[in-house]
Amino acid sequence: MTDLNKKSSSWNILFLCWLVTSVSALGSLFFSYVMEFAPCVLCWYQRIFLFPLVIILAIGLFPYDKKVVKFSLPLAIAGWLTAAYHNLLYAGIIPESIQPCSQGVSCSEEYIDLFGFMSIPMLSLLSFTTIITLLTILLRKQSQ
Repeated sequence: MTDLNKKSSSWNILFLCWLVTSVSALGSLFFSYVMEFAPCVLCWYQRIFLFPLVIILAIGLFPYDKKVVKFSLPLAIAGWLTAAYHNLLYAGIIPESIQPCSQGVSCSEEYIDLFGFMSIPMLSLLSFTTIITLLTILLRKQSQ
């Protein structure tokens, strides 16, 4: 594979990662401002990790910068950990005594339930999983 093909392939992966991140951020804003679902504390933390990724990944696209993975992967992992914790809380696996959502909106509030299992915390977890997977693929491509 030539350097140009490798760079083009890496750019495409990074663009797909930015696209997933942007759709996730827009979906989050849609739930808040159009559907008027109040975000809980853990939702805010996940947004804190997600929203900067939109800008960081876009900056890494033009011109393509392979160092973007170094800056975006830690944010994506932190967001994934928060989303995983939120899903455990939502499923009732974590006891109420250690829940961070003691004031305001409950972190286990059920707003949507697509296909019987797809909640807002699950959508967040899937988004961060996809972002991490794409960034890991990109990282492995760069090390070859």
